[in-house]
Amino acid sequence: MSDPRPPSPFLQFALQLAGAAAAEIMPRFQNVVVNTKVDGTPVTEADLEAERIMRELIQAKYPEHGIMGEEHPEQSSQGEYTWVLDPIDGTASFALGIPTFGTLVALLKNGHPILGVINLPGLKETVYAELGYGCWYLNKMGELTRQHVSATTSLTSAYVSATGVYNTDIDPKGDLKRFKLGEVIRQSGRFRFVGDCLQHALVARGLLDAALDPAMHPWDNAAVIPCILEAGGTVSHGDGSTENLVMATSLLSSSTPDLHAEIISVLNA
Repeated sequence: MSDPRPPSPFLQFALQLAGAAAAEIMPRFQNVVVNTKVDGTPVTEADLEAERIMRELIQAKYPEHGIMGEEHPEQSSQGEYTWVLDPIDGTASFALGIPTFGTLVALLKNGHPILGVINLPGLKETVYAELGYGCWYLNKMGELTRQHVSATTSLTSAYVSATGVYNTDIDPKGDLKRFKLGEVIRQSGRFRFVGDCLQHALVARGLLDAALDPAMHPWDNAAVIPCILEAGGTVSHGDGSTENLVMATSLLSSSTPDLHAEIISVLNA
């Protein structure tokens, strides 16, 4: 099914930003030097240049808008809108030459995400959504279809994923033993480590039933939230709360409220 109406000007611009980022990222894919930031996470020239070009485009078109991104300092908003950027979500995959990384672009209105773009340039796929507009998937053939989450309601029937084991009971290096991921794995119908924004895009598309990321930041969250909600899914902090989701330090997306509640209960038992 094709899109029944054109995207709003803001959404069109968000898609343009993602495309500009891809133009900086893909020539460097599988040919990049990886550095380590102060916090121990990887960063590449592609991360820095992709965010730089997106910021330049925003400042030229919407100079009054704020900008929050992973790689550069925050720019305060002069009004109600703030763009949230993650040039490469999954830099570790990008650095390994694995094409499952993504670019995340979101727009906040008074702190709440009103649209989100998950662009997967290595896979030539995009999932995007705007509140009240639906969630859409554009494949590498240029075919656009509206997306809906699955109808799975039980963990024993669910296909679940997680980004990693950090901040969970099966992390051999961590001091935090917060989320009982091991029990979720034991009780789920199927489990796989998918990782980063791709797993949430797959929930929005109905291919996965739930996805957990035990460590998140605003630039990881903001674009994912509208995509899950507009596909009919449920999203919350890892502890089940739904307050200020953009700032969540962990994120769970699920297909149905019943499945979501069951996973939350197991994770936090």
